[in-house]
Amino acid sequence: MKDIYIADLAAFDEGKPFDGFFLVLYKQLCTTKTNKPYLNVILGDKTGQLEGRIWEPGDPRIAREFERGDIVKVRGSFSRYNDRPQVKVDQLREAVEGEVEKSDLLPSTIYDVAALWSQLLGYVETFTEPNLKLLLTTLLADPAIAQSYREAPAAKQLHHAWLGGLLEHVVSLLTLADRVAPHYPVLHRDLLLTGVILHDIGKIRELSWDVGFEYTVEGSLLGHIQIGTAMAEQTMDNLPGFPPRLKTLVLHMILSHHGKLEFGSPKLPMIPEALVLNFLDDLDAKMQAVAGEFEKSEKEGKGPEELTGRVWALDQRQLLNTRRWLGDDKE
Repeated sequence: MKDIYIADLAAFDEGKPFDGFFLVLYKQLCTTKTNKPYLNVILGDKTGQLEGRIWEPGDPRIAREFERGDIVKVRGSFSRYNDRPQVKVDQLREAVEGEVEKSDLLPSTIYDVAALWSQLLGYVETFTEPNLKLLLTTLLADPAIAQSYREAPAAKQLHHAWLGGLLEHVVSLLTLADRVAPHYPVLHRDLLLTGVILHDIGKIRELSWDVGFEYTVEGSLLGHIQIGTAMAEQTMDNLPGFPPRLKTLVLHMILSHHGKLEFGSPKLPMIPEALVLNFLDDLDAKMQAVAGEFEKSEKEGKGPEELTGRVWALDQRQLLNTRRWLGDDKE
């Protein structure tokens, strides 16, 4: 169990010792001006990252084989160098499996992942179009896909960039889409919800989340739209008698969900379900950015009358938290 986080160390007095589990984000053998070797490391967890120094790398209390990506237990002390926070590492060993959860080391959803997954599967169960229902149950029954779908972030650093972020984003979209569909009779409800579930499924292979959030080689070369399209197409081709026209519509939902060619969509949305998917996807991403900025402002101690900083995801505009400004944020 992890009980000390990077954010906690900022309040420590210089020289105060601590024990804690961290993720090794960087490791480099360096030398001082007098040619004495030392290890420069960067340690991280879900609250941030911090540079560390191992001045005696040959000390038997320092594990020899640890590398970037390993989870380690560190005994050390907090210090500052040139007014920059730093950790002096006195002891370091690799963590034993089960000693610490990955969700303690990387940002993760605040929601219950099992409950979110149950909600997603619950929406699929309500489908009346049998081919779409079979497509999704087949894909999501794959243990590797299901596990990655539950763990993956929705992005490297923009919206829902945390463990479980993809699932959280998709369940939010399913809730929105299921409310919008009855309002517009032109919409095929099950096709719209299929697009919601599949539009970002390629991110389970585009991104990796073992050491922070990074792009895989496949993700860098192909991108999640191409990867997701291929995953859906292969599954539909393996289902006997899957209707060709329905297959075309499903693939179009994935290919067009970014909305504009300049935003990476190979195609513009050309069916009503694809239009709605793009609008809701954009809405959910932007509202998450808004909520994140309001939370950040409160942590920085800004008063209700102060605007946020400029928000990159919203064209560099500043925002005002209306509920807080009106004194209506007690819940």
